[in-house]
Amino acid sequence: MDENAFTLMPMSQTMSLKAGNTYDGYVTIANPMEATSNFDYVANVAPYSVVGEEYLADLATRSDANMLADWITIENPTGTIEPNGTVKVHYTIKVPKDAPAGGQYAAITVYSNPGSREDGGVAINNIIEMASVIYGQVQGEIVHDGEVLSNNIPGFITSLPLVTDITFVNKSNVHEVATIKIEVKNALTGETVFPKDDESNLFSELTMPNTTRLLTREISQLSDLGVYQVSQSVTYLGENYDNTQTVFVCPLWFMGLVALTIVAFVLTIVKMVKRHRHHKI
Repeated sequence: MDENAFTLMPMSQTMSLKAGNTYDGYVTIANPMEATSNFDYVANVAPYSVVGEEYLADLATRSDANMLADWITIENPTGTIEPNGTVKVHYTIKVPKDAPAGGQYAAITVYSNPGSREDGGVAINNIIEMASVIYGQVQGEIVHDGEVLSNNIPGFITSLPLVTDITFVNKSNVHEVATIKIEVKNALTGETVFPKDDESNLFSELTMPNTTRLLTREISQLSDLGVYQVSQSVTYLGENYDNTQTVFVCPLWFMGLVALTIVAFVLTIVKMVKRHRHHKI
C-alpha cells in the first residue's frame, strides 16, 4: 500500500444555513492500519462547482454560488496521523448577514504534505488529494425549477453493459435531488434480472443550480444474448418520468452466424431452383 494513502469521511455534507449565524463541523482523516508510516496532512478550503454535463469537479473557479469557501476557516489545517489513527479536522462557517438565499458550495480538500518529511535526504512528493464537498443552502427565497429533458433506454445493443441515460436541467437557485428506479426483467420468462436480493435499484443523484446534467447508469447483470423488459423511472421536483423499453441483446458473433445461415439458405434455394430448371430442359 502507498504510504501516503488515506481515507476522508464524509465525502459530502448537506447543511442548512441562516444568514448571520455560525456553524461548526468536521471531516475525519484516517491513516489505514496497513500504512507503514505516519501521514502528514494539509487541509484547505476550495470553492466547488461543476463543469459540463458530465459534472467534472472544479475546485478553482469562483462564482456567486461558491462564496461559502470564503466563509469557512479550518481550526487544525496541518497535522500528523499515526498508522491506524484518525484526526478530526474542525471547521467553522460564519455566514454573512447579507448572504443571498440559495445554494452555496465549497470543499474541504485534504492532501499529503510533501515537504514535511524526507527519505534519504529527498523530499517525498507523492501527493494524494481528496475532497469533502459541502452542499449548503442559505435560508430565504428558494426557487425550485427544472425538468428531465430525456430518459433513454436503448432498444438494441451488441455488447454489455446496458447503458441508460437521463438528462436533467436545474433552473433552481439551489441543488435538487432526483430519485431513479431501474428494473430489468427477462421478457420471455418474466424473471427479475435486476435487482437481485442483495442489490438496490434505487439511486439518488444531485443536480447543481443552473446546470444541465447527463447521468448514465450501467447494468451488467444481463446475458450476452436475450430479450429484456427495462423500466427506468425518475422522480424530480415532484414530477415522475417513466420509460419502459424492450431491449434486444444480440452480440456481433450471433448476428454473423445468422447472416451466414441466411446466406447458406439462399444459396441452397438458388441451387435447387437451378437444378429444377435443368431437369425441365
